[in-house]
Amino acid sequence: MGPNHAVVSQEEWLQARKSLLALEKEHTHLRDKVNAGRQAMPWVKVEKSYRFDTRDGPRSLADLFDGRSQLLVYHFMFGENWEAGCPSCSFLVDHFGGTLPHLNHHDVTLVAASSAPLEKIEAYRKRMGWDFPWVSARGSAFNRDFHVSFTPTEMAGDKVVYNFTEMAPKDAYEELPGLSAFYQDEGGTVYHTYSTYARGLEELVGTFMLLDRAPKGRNEGTIMDFVRRHDEYED
Repeated sequence: MGPNHAVVSQEEWLQARKSLLALEKEHTHLRDKVNAGRQAMPWVKVEKSYRFDTRDGPRSLADLFDGRSQLLVYHFMFGENWEAGCPSCSFLVDHFGGTLPHLNHHDVTLVAASSAPLEKIEAYRKRMGWDFPWVSARGSAFNRDFHVSFTPTEMAGDKVVYNFTEMAPKDAYEELPGLSAFYQDEGGTVYHTYSTYARGLEELVGTFMLLDRAPKGRNEGTIMDFVRRHDEYED
């Protein structure tokens, strides 16, 4: 039993649970409203050409749709000179595998994109046992244009833009996480429809949603301090 936690009768517990249920329903209705707001967002035509290195050779952004009309790109923190991907991003994409058949059969392609060269991505993918689509944006402005990768010059400057906010480089990092959504019409025109960053990514992490319902919650000192790559936990 956790410290300073009340122990009550079943009747008192039921009363407290019903009060919380009202708050949960309020949260659900607000989430529905937020989701409707996402769908109502205006779109921006993607004018720039982007090139990615993939298992199947060079591909454009339009190619990444893989015949579907909707594309989600997870901006995975894996710098060009890094030897491994970010532990937090690794934790998040551990949740991708089971979603792929459902997304693909609902006209959505999910891809991860990183600044690391493809050979490093493939080596890390093999280590982690993943098989979702993952491409290298090395040599492309893609991750910089979507404000998740910053050049040494930018990091040496007085500000960078992340999560739609200017911040000091000391509060940022050369690579940061995000998710961007795109639509491709029948004529092949691609539109940017949505992006989210930082804690806006939390709902992608099923482990968080389960921990939020466990007795101790996330049980962390600082955000995600318990997270390790899945092959680095001690038995």
